[in-house]
Amino acid sequence: MEDHDHYMNLALQLAEKGRGTVSPNPMVGCVIVKDGKIVGTGYHRKAGGPHAEAFALRRAGNKARGAVMYVTLEPCSHFGRTPPCTKAIISAGIREAVVAVRDPSPGMRGIEDLKRAGVKAVVGVMEDEARRKNEVFMKYTKVKLPFVTLKLAVTLDGSIAASTGSSRYITSKGSQKMVHGLRTEVDAVMVGKNTVLKDNPRLTPRLARGKDPLKIVVDSRAEIPLSCNLMKNPQKLIIATTGKAKKEKVGALERRGATIITCPSLGGKVDLNYLMKELGKRDVTGILLEGGAELAAAALRAGIVDKMMVFIAPKIAGKGIQAVGDLGIRDMGKALALKDIKIKRVADDVLVEGYP
Repeated sequence: MEDHDHYMNLALQLAEKGRGTVSPNPMVGCVIVKDGKIVGTGYHRKAGGPHAEAFALRRAGNKARGAVMYVTLEPCSHFGRTPPCTKAIISAGIREAVVAVRDPSPGMRGIEDLKRAGVKAVVGVMEDEARRKNEVFMKYTKVKLPFVTLKLAVTLDGSIAASTGSSRYITSKGSQKMVHGLRTEVDAVMVGKNTVLKDNPRLTPRLARGKDPLKIVVDSRAEIPLSCNLMKNPQKLIIATTGKAKKEKVGALERRGATIITCPSLGGKVDLNYLMKELGKRDVTGILLEGGAELAAAALRAGIVDKMMVFIAPKIAGKGIQAVGDLGIRDMGKALALKDIKIKRVADDVLVEGYP
């Protein structure tokens, strides 16, 4: 099992290379070992491209016969944009497949196909690590809803802005660069109307290399100005509004090229659970939520937040604006507690990651 963990860890490191380029597919890494030596490696590089197993088998060549394959996700067993990996594995003569986690996709039978062909299969090696790596894919595949990561940048005393509303910049350049990198890894970045009106952001990953995600603005009355920075690339803009929005304004936004999703109203605000279902239908698998206190609180109350990333800067703002609005919590014993906490330093800041 010790060797299994070693080689699976290498496969997980390979899988990481596909982050930000494979969506809506999962990140997958593969290592082929024969007689204690690595004879082939591969990872899934982009959606529609060859799978990790195909790359590794190609590099291993004839040495794959009688070898052990380590792969971070159950090999596919169906024809899609690429042929089934199980068929290639069987044809190559792999004697044992060590798999980190099963693929939750409907009708997946990769493990069963391998066993039926006489390939020994071991499942569950470093499963938790593999599941976390593909947490976006795992959720979306099961329930067709986006995985939502709430990102906050706060001072030591929990403020996202000074009392005047000034908020640029709380965190270090290193944290800002990391956030821009996170933007390249998701399908969409979401903010509220107030963020657009106050900061007029572009929400691009200009400090990092990678894809430019969709932008989603939660705006119950469609009040963002036509002249805002996000409207400079309206083909990448989705505005979530309600029936309270003026038809003339909605029409003007649509004519400029923005996509409008009209949601039911809950207390005068956009029904966020309805919005998630609609975004899921549009193949939005992962969202980075960068809104202010009001949207952060609404998202937490609605239960759509899957993960939180809180960047804490070594600064004191005093009587500033709190990071999260009212959650209706009046007893500290009932405060929202995060699980599976990870803490690391980013430049001069501290990043706390956890799951609500």
